Amino acid sequence: MNKKWILPTLYILFLMLPIYGLLTMSFKTTNEILGGFSFFPQQFTLANYAKIFTDPTWYNGYINSLIYVVINTVISVSVALPAAYAFSRYRFLGDKHLFFWLLTNRMAPPAVFALPFFQLYSAIELFDTHFAVALAHCLFNIPLAVWILEGFMSGIPKELDETAYLDGYSFWRFFLRIFIPTIAAGIGVAAFFCFMYSWVELLLAKTLTSVDAKPIAATMTRTASTSGYELGLLAAAGSLTIIPGAIVIYFVRNYIAKGFALGRV
Repeated sequence: MNKKWILPTLYILFLMLPIYGLLTMSFKTTNEILGGFSFFPQQFTLANYAKIFTDPTWYNGYINSLIYVVINTVISVSVALPAAYAFSRYRFLGDKHLFFWLLTNRMAPPAVFALPFFQLYSAIELFDTHFAVALAHCLFNIPLAVWILEGFMSGIPKELDETAYLDGYSFWRFFLRIFIPTIAAGIGVAAFFCFMYSWVELLLAKTLTSVDAKPIAATMTRTASTSGYELGLLAAAGSLTIIPGAIVIYFVRNYIAKGFALGRV
């Protein structure tokens, strides 16, 4: 009997335990959560989800987060595509140093840039807007997207470019109609990681917004009341934040597999 599946199954179940605990807590009251641990809700309630879907402070947080995350993903991938092509196809003075400098921006903690971004956006009246957070996240996501896409592009022979030029294709016609479909897997992987990094980032999103563009992560940090933290409400909000990431993973799951095999993932 083949028992190789036992260890991976146990590992997956172990990883799922926190998610299961979060889901069960979302259907409990705060008093029940504080009263002790249980695998199932003793007093099943939907009040936590009802408050999120009826209170503008909560559901607007999800809308704001989705808006700036989508804007950031589109900008990051659009800018990274020609930049990655340049790094993969051409050699110029300082190209490797410039490529390394781009990656160092990904390595820097967001706290380093929080105050400069705050002062800059306040001066140009961009504070508390979706574009403020989306542009700030570009500092980290564009280098990441360039790094991933350059790995995919370098795996495509340069003969493809030369053949297209001989056939009379202009650069942008070749780039949009031939090259981009060829690296569709890489674009999917880059978009996935840009989406996820922007979705879970808290410090810059909280620093650069106050009311109009406040994300759900910032809203979740303000659940304290005179009676303490509303743990059931926090659990429900946390459970809902998993859904966008799960949807994105479902649509790019095949691209991610290819990314592990072909690109820099």
